[in-house]
Amino acid sequence: MLKIVDQTPVFLACGDTDMRKSINGLSAIVKNTFQLNPFDKAFFVFCNRQRNRIKILTWEDNGFWLHLKRLERGHFKWPAVGETTTMILSADELWNLIQSPGLEQKLRRTQVLAGR
Repeated sequence: MLKIVDQTPVFLACGDTDMRKSINGLSAIVKNTFQLNPFDKAFFVFCNRQRNRIKILTWEDNGFWLHLKRLERGHFKWPAVGETTTMILSADELWNLIQSPGLEQKLRRTQVLAGR
């Protein structure tokens, strides 16, 4: 399970990322595009074009962790590439981003109308 600590910085890649990339490819994006060190104690978050998968890259002690979440229904709310390619989030904002699609899926129109 992903352990999110309040003091850990979160860097989010705006727009979409090729989800075929693994640790080496994503750490290259962190280094070359974010201009950050992938070995820093931080979370680097990426999303695919369909907005139904995210990958989180983080360094811990002596190796990288690569977390993947795939939604069966729904989409992540994700910023497009604009003035910046990277956003900085708090740990709470990352947690809300990860959890929010699950909350939206439970309230489908047919379920709400059936309860009347």
